[in-house]
Amino acid sequence: MSYDAHTYEREVHVRMATIFIRHRVTDYGRWRRAYDDFDAERRGMGVTGQAVYQLAGDPNDLTVSHDFATIESARAFAASGRLREVNQMSGVASAPDIWFTERT
Repeated sequence: MSYDAHTYEREVHVRMATIFIRHRVTDYGRWRRAYDDFDAERRGMGVTGQAVYQLAGDPNDLTVSHDFATIESARAFAASGRLREVNQMSGVASAPDIWFTERT
């Protein structure tokens, strides 16, 4: 059987969810230490990948992405009390804007 690249991509494509969270922090260094310390716990909550972005010119304006196997695990993570607790301890200074996406 012969496959072209487009067919192969469709067949191996795995549906996954990514959430994006944007918020301000009081001190990026403090926030980053808490974020890194939360890594093992985050993975235990279903996070399979992540990235952190700073707004150009404002290191305390962050957008964070987290990947999950399912949208349900992404929603559970975002609603967790533990995440709210870590955000409070780390110096998150604004209510987060959160959006949920699914790879299509």
